[in-house]
Amino acid sequence: MGSDPLFGVALHALGGLAAASFYLPFRRVRGWAWESSWLVSGLLSWIVTPLLLAAAVVPGFAAILRSAPRGSLLGCYAFGVLWGIGGLTFGLSMRFLGMSLGYALAIGCCAVFGTLVPPLCEQLFTSSAALIQLATTESGLVTLAGVAVCLAGIATCGWAGMRKERELPDEAKRAAIVEFDFAKGLRVALFAGVMSACMAFAISAGKPIAALAVQRGVPPLWQNAPVFVVILCGGFTTNLVWCAVLNLRHGSLGDYRSGRNGSLLLNYLWSALAGVIWYLQFMFYGMGTTQMGRYDFSSWTIHMAFIIVFSNIWGLFLHEWRAASTRTIRLVLIGIAILVASTFVIGGGNYLASLRE
Repeated sequence: MGSDPLFGVALHALGGLAAASFYLPFRRVRGWAWESSWLVSGLLSWIVTPLLLAAAVVPGFAAILRSAPRGSLLGCYAFGVLWGIGGLTFGLSMRFLGMSLGYALAIGCCAVFGTLVPPLCEQLFTSSAALIQLATTESGLVTLAGVAVCLAGIATCGWAGMRKERELPDEAKRAAIVEFDFAKGLRVALFAGVMSACMAFAISAGKPIAALAVQRGVPPLWQNAPVFVVILCGGFTTNLVWCAVLNLRHGSLGDYRSGRNGSLLLNYLWSALAGVIWYLQFMFYGMGTTQMGRYDFSSWTIHMAFIIVFSNIWGLFLHEWRAASTRTIRLVLIGIAILVASTFVIGGGNYLASLRE
């Protein structure tokens, strides 16, 4: 099956929508400590859902993993553990900064690091011929231009978020974001962005597993499903350990068997829903990557762009920008428009490359 970059962009859009929306169900959880709802969601997003999907779309996926190169499995798991740290702190950044500013700062770092560094470790950039082809062909230049446009859009949204933070009084910030703390949130978001970019390394490490899946007859569109089983096990390991530590430290182990005002079942359901939505981003991302062709490294940029687009739309919808100035709101809308445009530029570059395949 040949690549279809435009279809890939559409799949990345769905993944970005899922990633930008997963935190919404947490807003309905009542009477639980953060770590309790996060761990329940993680069980669904990192263990249950990936296994169910792999079992449904990848016949004999367990045999594929048993036959996979040990180095690839170890790389997926190890980078998954590191990505898990990023995912853990990413959730914290939403608590302290809200969806608009938190996503912009964390995803900005994640986009730069996750897009540019993994290809440096692969043949695309280590091979001088491939590098020359990327920098001199029309398709390569268009793709790189799209990445640059995307980073400009991220910077614009981040700038708008910084302006909003300066404009809003503390009372208004906390009216929309109960635990607002810019200094703490900034540190957490930057760290989360760098660590979350390890997902791009993990997917790169899993390419031999994906190739083996295709050899075993798995449709190319689903080749990354078994890869995510391994990566997300690593992510779950990190989160399980840290959430258990917080449960013990905060005395919140009782959350799993009690709720406030009869909300126990609802807490489980809302947390589980958040976990399923969280996983959908990787399902669509994995599918989209298979469609991007020669410059599939650009998938990470597109994914990050759509996450920021939809997270800022949610931020506007949830009135996080209500007290911001008209100029600041106009700035974030411009940033969203730039990001959307960048995805079409990158998709166009990949499409031009696909014509030569």
